[in-house]
Amino acid sequence: MDDGQRNKVNQVSDDYRYQDGGYGGYAPNDGYYQSGEEPGQEEDAQSDATEGHDEDDEVYEGEYQGIPHPDDLKKQKKKKAPEVADEFRDHADLMAEKMEDEEQLAHQYENIIEECGHGRFQWMLFTVLGLALMADGVEVFVVGFVLPSAEKDMCLSRSNKGMLGLIVYLGMMLGAIMWGGLADKLGRKKCLILSLSINASFAFLSSFVQGYGFFLFCRLISGFGIGGTLPIVFAYFSEFLSREKRGEHLSWLCMFWMIGALYASIMAWSIIPHYGWGFSMGTSYHFHSWRVFVVVCSLPCIASLIALKFMPESPRFLLEIGKHDEAWMILKQVHDTNMRAKGEPERVFTVANIKTPKQIDEFIEIQCSTGKWYQRSFVRVTTTLKQVMDNVIYCLTAQYRLNTLFLAIVWFSMALSYYGLIVWFPDMIRYYQEEEYKSREKVFNGESVKDITFNFTLENQIHRNGTYFNDKFIKMKFRDVTFEDSVFEECYFEDVTSSDTFFKNCSIIKTVFFNTDLYKHKFVECKFVNATFLEQKKGCHMDFERDNDFLVYLVGFLGSLSVLPGNIISALLMDKIGRIKMIGGSMLISAVCCFFLFFGNSESAMIGWQCLFCGTSIAAWNALDVITVELYPTHKRATAFGILNGLCKIGAIFGNAIFASFVGITKVVPILLASSALVAGGLLALRLPETRDQVLM
Repeated sequence: MDDGQRNKVNQVSDDYRYQDGGYGGYAPNDGYYQSGEEPGQEEDAQSDATEGHDEDDEVYEGEYQGIPHPDDLKKQKKKKAPEVADEFRDHADLMAEKMEDEEQLAHQYENIIEECGHGRFQWMLFTVLGLALMADGVEVFVVGFVLPSAEKDMCLSRSNKGMLGLIVYLGMMLGAIMWGGLADKLGRKKCLILSLSINASFAFLSSFVQGYGFFLFCRLISGFGIGGTLPIVFAYFSEFLSREKRGEHLSWLCMFWMIGALYASIMAWSIIPHYGWGFSMGTSYHFHSWRVFVVVCSLPCIASLIALKFMPESPRFLLEIGKHDEAWMILKQVHDTNMRAKGEPERVFTVANIKTPKQIDEFIEIQCSTGKWYQRSFVRVTTTLKQVMDNVIYCLTAQYRLNTLFLAIVWFSMALSYYGLIVWFPDMIRYYQEEEYKSREKVFNGESVKDITFNFTLENQIHRNGTYFNDKFIKMKFRDVTFEDSVFEECYFEDVTSSDTFFKNCSIIKTVFFNTDLYKHKFVECKFVNATFLEQKKGCHMDFERDNDFLVYLVGFLGSLSVLPGNIISALLMDKIGRIKMIGGSMLISAVCCFFLFFGNSESAMIGWQCLFCGTSIAAWNALDVITVELYPTHKRATAFGILNGLCKIGAIFGNAIFASFVGITKVVPILLASSALVAGGLLALRLPETRDQVLM
C-alpha cells in the first residue's frame, strides 16, 4: 500500500472515531476529565479522500463503504438542536445519568486502587485513623473510671452519677448524626479534624472545671465531638482500600477501639489510686489524680489530630464532587508512596482520565460583594444543613429503605444488649462485694461509753441503744457506721470524715461538732438539745481506698482484652465467610453465652462470663462496621453510618438505664432481654445482602 492510500485509510478511520464529537461511544460531556481541545477535522480531509473525482461531483469514495463524509458530519452538527441545559432537563433523567456515571466510576476507581497497591500509605493512614478510633474507645470508659473519685470532689448524688454516665452517649449520638452528614458534604478529613478538635478541647477543659454542671456540659460537648469519629473513620479508610483488602483491614482497624479501652483501664489503674498526685489552691480548687487521668485520656485524640494534618482528603470523595485534578494527584501520591516502599520507584502511574459523576446539586455560593458577611454565612450554613437533611431522607428512599431498617434494628439490638451488659457486669460485681461486706457487719447493743477519746477508724458497724457521755471523737473516720436509738451527751467531734454514716433516732445533748462533714442530712429523726455545729467541712472528701477499688479497673481491662481473639478471627475470616454470616453467627453465639450468666453467682464467675460475652460479640460489631460502609454510595456513606451509629447510642442509653435498674433485684430480666435482642438481631441480619464482592459505589 502506497503512502497516499495509507493516509486515506487513516483519515477515514479518524473521522469515524470522532463522529458526533465523542470518543469510544461517550459524548463529549460524558464526565471524563478531558485536557486539551475537542478533536476537530483535519483541514486537508478532502484532499486524498476525493482522489480521482471532479470537484463538481464531490463524490466521496468512502460513501460506498457506508462511512459519512466529514463535511456531511459538520452539516449534521449544525442542523442539530442545541443541547438542553441541565436546569431545563427532567430531574429523573439527570439522576439516571448521574447513577450511570457513578457506576462507571466505581469500577474504574476499583481498578485504580488496585494499581496503587496496598502498602506504606495505607498503613500510615491506618495508624492515624486508628488513633482517632482509640480516642472513641477511651471516651466510652473514661467517665466510668472517674466516677468513684469525681463523686466525692463534686458531691454527686446517685441521680447525678447516672446523668453523667448517660450524657456522654447523648453527645455521641448527636455527634454521629451531625458529623456523618457533614462528612458527605464538606469532606472526610475536614470534618474529622473539626470533630477531634472539639473532643480534645472540651475533654481537656473538663479536667479543670470544678462544678458539676460545667463538667457535665464539657463531657456532653466532648462526646459530641468524638461521636463523629466512627462514621468518618470507616468511610475515610474504606475509600483507600481495594475490594480484596477492605473487609480484613477494616476489621484490623476495629482493634484500635479495644486498644483505647485497654489504654483507659491501664491509665486509670496507674493514676487514679495515687490521690496525692494532684494539688489544691485554697479550699475551693482541687486538682486530684482523677483529673490527671482525664488529661492523659485526651492524648490519643491530640496525637491523631496532629498526624491527620499530613494526610490527604479521600480521592473518592473529591471525585464525587467533581474535583478531578485533586483526586488524581492524591491517587498518584498513594501509588508513588507504595511503589517506593516496594523498591519499584520507576513504576509509572498510568491513569490519565478518571470518571467524574454529573454534578446536580450545586452549593449556593454568595459573592464577596453580595450582602453582609453574616448573611453569606447564614446561607452557606442553611444550605449545607439542607443538603445533610436531603442525604438523611435519601437513606430512607425505596432503594435503601429496607436495608436501612434492617441495619437499624441490628445496630440497636446489638447496642442494647452489649452496652447494657458491660454496665451490668461491674454493677453486679459491686453488688456481690457489698453483700459479702455486709455479711461481716458487727452489731453492738446497749453499750455505755464514758470519758473515752476515739482517734481511729470505725467501719461496717451498727450501734444500737448505746450511751456516750463526755467522749471525744478526734481526727477519725466513720465508714458504713450507723447509730440507732443512742444518746450523745457532752461529747466533742473534731476533724471527722464519714462515708455512709447515719444517726437514726438519736438524742444529741450539749455536743459540739467542729470541722466535720456530719451534715444535717446524716441525722435522721434525731433530737438536738443545745448542740453546736462549728466550721463544718466544705465540699466532699475522699474516704477510703474502696472508692478506688482496683477491681473496677481490672474488670474493664479484662473485658477489653478478651475481645482480642475475636478481633483477630473476624479480620482473618471477614472476606472468606462474608459479612452476613459473621454478624448472624456472632450474635447467636453471644445470645447463648448470655444464658450462662444464670450460673454467675460470684465475682470471678461474672468476670469470666463477661470476657466470654465480649469476645464472642466483637465479630458482629466488626462486620456491622464493614457492611454499613459497603451498602451505601460514597455521597451517602458517612451519613448512613452516622444515623445508624446514632441509633446505636440510643440503644446504649436504654441498655444502661434498664439493666442498671435490676441490679440486686433479679438477673432474669437483663439476661432474657439481652439474649432475645441478640437472637432477633442475628436472625434479621441474615436478610441483609452480602457485600464482600461488591465495589464501593
